[in-house]
Amino acid sequence: MNPVWITGLGAISPLGADRHASFAAALAADSAIRPASKHASAGLPGMLQAPAADPRLLLDSAYAGVDRATQFALVAAQEAMTDAASGGSELPQGERCGCYVGIGFGGATTLDAMYARYFALLAGAEDNRRRAAVVHPLSVPRMMSNAAGALAAARYGLRGACNTWSVACASSAIAAGEALRAIRHGYLDAALVIGAEAMLTPGSMVAWNALRVMARMDDAEPAASCRPFDRRRCGFVLGEGAAAVFLESAEHARARGAQAHAELAGYGASSDAGHLTIPAQAGQVAAMRAALAEAGLEPAQVQYLNAHGTATEVGDVVESQAIAEVFGPAAGALAISSTKSVHGHLIGAAGALELVLATMVLESGSIPPTAHLREVDPRCTLDYVPLHARHGCSIAAVMSNSFAFGGSNACLVARRVGH
Repeated sequence: MNPVWITGLGAISPLGADRHASFAAALAADSAIRPASKHASAGLPGMLQAPAADPRLLLDSAYAGVDRATQFALVAAQEAMTDAASGGSELPQGERCGCYVGIGFGGATTLDAMYARYFALLAGAEDNRRRAAVVHPLSVPRMMSNAAGALAAARYGLRGACNTWSVACASSAIAAGEALRAIRHGYLDAALVIGAEAMLTPGSMVAWNALRVMARMDDAEPAASCRPFDRRRCGFVLGEGAAAVFLESAEHARARGAQAHAELAGYGASSDAGHLTIPAQAGQVAAMRAALAEAGLEPAQVQYLNAHGTATEVGDVVESQAIAEVFGPAAGALAISSTKSVHGHLIGAAGALELVLATMVLESGSIPPTAHLREVDPRCTLDYVPLHARHGCSIAAVMSNSFAFGGSNACLVARRVGH
């Protein structure tokens, strides 16, 4: 089977308009979390959000009308494709190159605006109502979940499989894992993988708030309201943005002279087959062990883990226990951090963004901290890199966890090429 290289990286996140700015802010624990806008908060007090850079400033006018999540996807894809092209000959196109996308709730911005306009114009006395055809004629293609993949494939001539996964918080990690397998087993030579999400809308915020998983605002320091693994944690903050990786078989990348950021070496997926919102340790353990087995690595060979780390009461404890079970005696030497403490939870885009950040850890030897972690929950007994980044670390392999509502678990392992 073919080794699979990561030859391109891209991101537009709450931390910055590209991958370098995003990684620098993560290392500096420079939180993008802030009080939600009056519009997005929908009248709810104390709401928080982590907005990304405006993608309309970064794309040409041809894409100005597509949904915000799709705009984010195309911006991240452009950076990843440019990056992949910078080290070798022209990028591949055609039937041997695919596009794999993960998104939790595609078209949320379009859908929210459509219903707001519809009910605003149809409410009230019948003689004051306008006809029902008051929404944009392209509303359906704008809000369909596969819009980002379709437009990215068309833009770059990717005529291989173009598939979209919507598996809540595990969406883009699963997209990356399935792309890895498609290349490894010879179905494709290369694939553009994208994770995207834009849910900072009144409807989405009201719905997430009803679940009671959103962080309460720290009045003294709103930016520090998300505290994974901290005894005082109270939930996550919704973020938005996109990240992308370009994957190629090592043989294909070498043939065009491309340079690798890393080898995407392992992917594990599992289902808790249990509760819709309460995670299960056994399912998370299964996904991590499967990823390690596919990568051919022992736990002690992984030096950094980007945790799912949502700062929920149950989630952080279950994940900590699962990591401890998988890594065993090696768990004490493993550096773990949750970058959601500064960029929020990007839902369908989370797995892709955290894979990009973990890959940059592998390249740089610098580990971003779990920001705002001042009082570790005594039930969370591992090394969560509190408060400050670590530099000059020797890192040969990294892991990234994505655990979703619905009990879907995905784990990715990347390592240095040649290790």
